Amino acid sequence: MTKENTQHILEAVLLCAHEPLAVDQLQKILEPLALSTQQLNDHLYQLQQYWSTRGLCLERVASGWAFRSQSAVQPYISRLFAERPVRYSRAALEVLAIIAWRQPVTRGDIEEIRGVSVSSQILRNLEDRGWIEILGYRDAPGRPALFGTTKQFLDDLGLSSLQDLPPLESIGPVQEPAQ
Repeated sequence: MTKENTQHILEAVLLCAHEPLAVDQLQKILEPLALSTQQLNDHLYQLQQYWSTRGLCLERVASGWAFRSQSAVQPYISRLFAERPVRYSRAALEVLAIIAWRQPVTRGDIEEIRGVSVSSQILRNLEDRGWIEILGYRDAPGRPALFGTTKQFLDDLGLSSLQDLPPLESIGPVQEPAQ
């Protein structure tokens, strides 16, 4: 099998996958090719370079490797889909941000930071989206749940890890959208 054929197979597998694929998953799929982890990573990085100047790009996210559209073509891609993207309230985004940067946190921690109570519906919506989950329970009276973000959150935001989040100091005040 030539290098080009291997890359074509890998490219097709990743383009047809509905979710990111980890290196070990790719090795199982490509088992007949008997690729070492290093060989597979080399092919992935070469494909990443090849696709970097096209409408799609190959990205490594928390769950593995996936093709994504380049940011420059996003406005055109969004026209393909008739459904409106889900809009999250400012409160939901504040709760998500607190969880992302301060995890693991309890509902009480979030309320203390925000200065207002947190709606159960907000936490439920973020859990339903697959962006947050209960990581455990704090050893305190009432054993409150500790919330943290998920790999789905990282994947949806195109991040490999929480270290890819910008530092809190670099984020300015939130601007209200113009009406």
